[in-house]
Amino acid sequence: MSINDNILIKIRDMKDSLTPVEKMLAEYILENLEEIPHLSIKSLAQLTKTSDASVLRFCKTMGYTGYRSFIVSISASIGSMDEEQKHQYTDIQPGDDLDTIIANISRNNIKSIEDTLSVINKDAVERAVNVLRQCKRIVFFGIGASGLVGIDAEQKFTRINKICHAYTDGHSQLTAATLLEKNDAAIFISNSGETVDILNALDIAKKSGAHTIAITKYTKSELAENVNIVLSISTPELTIRSGAMGSRIAMLTVIDILFAGVASAEYRNVKKYLTKTHNIVASKQRK
Repeated sequence: MSINDNILIKIRDMKDSLTPVEKMLAEYILENLEEIPHLSIKSLAQLTKTSDASVLRFCKTMGYTGYRSFIVSISASIGSMDEEQKHQYTDIQPGDDLDTIIANISRNNIKSIEDTLSVINKDAVERAVNVLRQCKRIVFFGIGASGLVGIDAEQKFTRINKICHAYTDGHSQLTAATLLEKNDAAIFISNSGETVDILNALDIAKKSGAHTIAITKYTKSELAENVNIVLSISTPELTIRSGAMGSRIAMLTVIDILFAGVASAEYRNVKKYLTKTHNIVASKQRK
């Protein structure tokens, strides 16, 4: 179960990776929200020119055991849509004044975090925290903006004396993946889940027997389908103008959650490391 479950956000994010029939159902649902809670499975199948079995398969793809529980979730999520429409993602526009830019970028970042809470699975977070607590070493893999998220993660976990390192280019990632061992944790960071360098490193890491974790967009992707634990984010990258702003904020939030989860669970042990690292940095700042 997601932390703030919203099936409509899940359908929006998953839509483009679905089968043609499932995509047709997803588009109809998103375009006709008000009528969906009142439709029987047979009525929805007829309106979408599909079948009862296709509708049921779609419900199961979206994580529901049957049509009834799916419709209940749709009804619960519709109530939040009016507010959702007021806070749509806004892309960079030519000539925007600074007030507009400040408001839009701040709103986009807030929305990325809120939407991520609608798709990230609490049980998956708990499993990931347990892996990070028990593993011998943590290795982060990311390219570009995702690599910066890995570097941030390395800095955080180093503060609590975890042996970890971030690798941000394809060649070093292959080397690092080759040297992984069974009790290591490998975290692969990729919004699309289809970054070739990341998938190459994952293929090698799996052969080592290391625990594999993905931080990636909520969609069907090769990365998500081939790791032990998936930590999903939700954020549309609007155009080339906005770059990887939304996904970076969402990924950094997931890293913060993992770090806080480990630090809180091991607080008696890590408090001394947090204090030492804080004090040494503070002492240098005063000079």
